[in-house]
Amino acid sequence: MSDTSHQEEHTGPIKTPKQLLFTVFLSFVVPVIIIIGLVYYVTSANKPAAGSVNMEQTIAQRIQKVGTVEIRDANRELKSGEDVYKAQCTACHTSGAAGAPKFGDAVAWAPRIATGLEALVNSSLKGKGAMGAQGGGDFEDLEIARAVVYMANASGAKFEAPKPPAPAASASN
Repeated sequence: MSDTSHQEEHTGPIKTPKQLLFTVFLSFVVPVIIIIGLVYYVTSANKPAAGSVNMEQTIAQRIQKVGTVEIRDANRELKSGEDVYKAQCTACHTSGAAGAPKFGDAVAWAPRIATGLEALVNSSLKGKGAMGAQGGGDFEDLEIARAVVYMANASGAKFEAPKPPAPAASASN
């Protein structure tokens, strides 16, 4: 009887243990070399140092003044509460954005009105919650107070609009 068992031999490109070691070594080293080459390529571009492109502008920014002086007309007519509301307050108080009480909403304004005009004006000038401070902005404190009175009165308050301070009487000697 003849031997009919047939053994399949596995054949492939790697025939010896030396070739296997070489292939394993290259499979780790080649990707590392490629990554190093890519990193070098990306980082080796000619990038100017910070501030060296437009020297005059960069130097001017570095030595700019810390504060600025804004000159306003001291004799300008003060705005009414409605005008200030339309210019400054309407963005949030019309829609109720960020929890602001809506204009004319008596229920939302009632607890605020109960704190009194001074507390409302103080909150608006210094800021409260999501509302930023309005003091020192485009309007004088008296104008902001007028806007507070306008909004509160539209919601049921009976506050009197603040009047500008009387001009100091000149001393006559």
